[in-house]
Amino acid sequence: MEKFELHILGCGSALPTTRHFPTSQILNVRDKLFMIDCGEGAQLQFRKSRLKFSRLNHIFISHLHGDHCFGLLGLISTLNLLGRTAELHIHSPQGLEELLKPMLDFFNHQMTYPVVFHAFETKEPTLVYEDRSLTVTTIPLRHRMPTCGFLFAEKPRPNHIIREMIDFYQIPVYELNRIKNGADYVTPDGKTIPNSRLTRPSDPPRSYAYCSDTLPLASVVEQVRGVDLLFHEATFVEEDAARAKETYHTTASQAASIAREAGVKRLLVGHFSARYDNEELLLEQARAVFPETLLAKETLCVPI
Repeated sequence: MEKFELHILGCGSALPTTRHFPTSQILNVRDKLFMIDCGEGAQLQFRKSRLKFSRLNHIFISHLHGDHCFGLLGLISTLNLLGRTAELHIHSPQGLEELLKPMLDFFNHQMTYPVVFHAFETKEPTLVYEDRSLTVTTIPLRHRMPTCGFLFAEKPRPNHIIREMIDFYQIPVYELNRIKNGADYVTPDGKTIPNSRLTRPSDPPRSYAYCSDTLPLASVVEQVRGVDLLFHEATFVEEDAARAKETYHTTASQAASIAREAGVKRLLVGHFSARYDNEELLLEQARAVFPETLLAKETLCVPI
């Protein structure tokens, strides 16, 4: 199967600790790298994860709290020092360009490449990126400021040709695209060869959903239903549920309930509060509700 894997660069929350970096992730789709949030130190973790800066062209920022975007200026500056020439696209809620532009003008007034900002609305799901193999759609969330998660979904691929059968029936090359897309083949003497004899199904499309800082939402359940991997913030243990509600965050048990109701295949929890010296209790509480739960940690790579 083609590469589709998630790298955790940071999984802590706003208050720094010696155990975790602030939130940042990389989704590697067929060696195209997509960054999701960019907390402080993201570029250092990028290096540590042995990823290539040249393959990063799109960054998706969930919201404009510092622990999700303070790493952007340093990353942009580093790419400038490396002599990058390709455009860098940054997708975020409204306001990021106005915040970053003065600093970029001051610190990087001789840019070697263009930074292109794309602002999106946060109240309705919106398609914010599409290429031949992937779509990225926002997931509206509820936090203390406009916030969205992101749904990365592979597009279905055509069936695989069975070369031996193509040769056996002497099927001309110009028919192959039709056959890949499900068409039967009619021989010159009028005999129909069913597509199922000529092809085998492609691998099912994969999906990854990222839910940043938010209260638990029923609307998320519908949008992430059946995804292969769901990352959902789990800042607090259940005993601190009142604090979670006060700060517009989610507990590990609540994140697991969303995963269970949505019928996802696996859940990854992160964005851990600095008050916990050991996140195993968060994992235990989540697994009590949804057993297929993983605990995020720096440099973790999760194949999807």
